[in-house]
Amino acid sequence: MTTREIQGHLQEMYGVEVSPTLISDVTDGVLDEVKAWQNRPLEAIYGVVYLDALYVKMRHEGRVENRAVYVAIGVDLEGQKEVLGLWTSGNEGAKFWLGVLSELRNRGSSCASYTWCVPA
Repeated sequence: MTTREIQGHLQEMYGVEVSPTLISDVTDGVLDEVKAWQNRPLEAIYGVVYLDALYVKMRHEGRVENRAVYVAIGVDLEGQKEVLGLWTSGNEGAKFWLGVLSELRNRGSSCASYTWCVPA
């Protein structure tokens, strides 16, 4: 969403008027936190990992298009769910999923591969 779209959404949904500058400052302020979350280390083993994608309309390179949002959700050995990551792409495919699984493995999850999961 553009800054102006966020401004309009906040006004419409919550009746709050905020400046585009404030919206930019807030989004810039959380970027480091978002990057840290995206690259955080993962548990070595998850009992279950759900992989899925859904299509949403998203602004990309100046135009609105349908894009796949990939999600990986892990259930740890205590039964707690954790969003492992979110990714976007123009379409869903095996090649992209391989990249997702490789990233999960590189972040420490030994079960993010097509082979049997064996604890280290």
